[in-house]
Amino acid sequence: MKAIPGPRPDPHPPRAFVPPPNACDAHCHVFGPAHRFPFAADRAYTPPDSGIDDFQRLQERLGLSRAVFVQASCHGTDNSAMVDAIERGAGRYAGVAMIDETFSDDDIARLHDVGVRGTRFNFVAHLGGAPDLDVFWRIVDRVAPLGWHIVLHFDAKDLPSHAELLERMPCPYVIDHMARVPTADGLDQAPFRALLDLLADERCWVKISGAERLTADGPPPYDDVVPFARALIAAAPDRVLWGTDWPHPNVRHMPDDGDLVDLFAAFAPDEATRTQILVANPERLYDFS
Repeated sequence: MKAIPGPRPDPHPPRAFVPPPNACDAHCHVFGPAHRFPFAADRAYTPPDSGIDDFQRLQERLGLSRAVFVQASCHGTDNSAMVDAIERGAGRYAGVAMIDETFSDDDIARLHDVGVRGTRFNFVAHLGGAPDLDVFWRIVDRVAPLGWHIVLHFDAKDLPSHAELLERMPCPYVIDHMARVPTADGLDQAPFRALLDLLADERCWVKISGAERLTADGPPPYDDVVPFARALIAAAPDRVLWGTDWPHPNVRHMPDDGDLVDLFAAFAPDEATRTQILVANPERLYDFS
């Protein structure tokens, strides 16, 4: 398994705008610390510790106050680090867990009581590909009655082949990282049109995150991602989420999180839309009080 670098230790504060009160980073992770929360034995990569103390310093620097921690594969289905981080937030944090069929109903209920409101499935080929769909549906059917949503990590080119799966979804679902659409292929590419079409369905949400992954250029300013984010916002402004993806596992170029906050100002140029995406939308989906 490969070791990966950690995030930039000293990101700059936002320069383009001041995030509104209760602004939420709706896609981020906590890794370790490994001496308290060991990584999964079958992990594909080993990150350096990037725990809740580091994250809280980041939020203070960026002017954000809420967060949604998304369980990452390096911790597998042991959600302990994420649960600890949520509890440390005292109502400011929520979570998206990874679970399997070893979880009892009581286990899932405990995650719900802590603040977990979704579970995530990976469909990206280089990260292992689609899950066993029989298991997928059994888990979806167990968590949907709790009001949870399903977070789906796709490559955009695979969206059409999963149209039937998405049509069957009994609850809201969230497409991670703009479906990893390749920006070099332009706004008219079929995969991006498919993503826009999905947003006509009230169940579908999308995260305008991962610019450092989507850009064709590598380093910032990630200008080529802006038209894609704006098109998604125009399609469904009340079902768009934004996040940093801190601490940025497996990226080509480690971003400065201050640049990513400034980029969001280009995604959403007006204050009302920024507040909608950073505050109102995550508040609704994650039950922030």
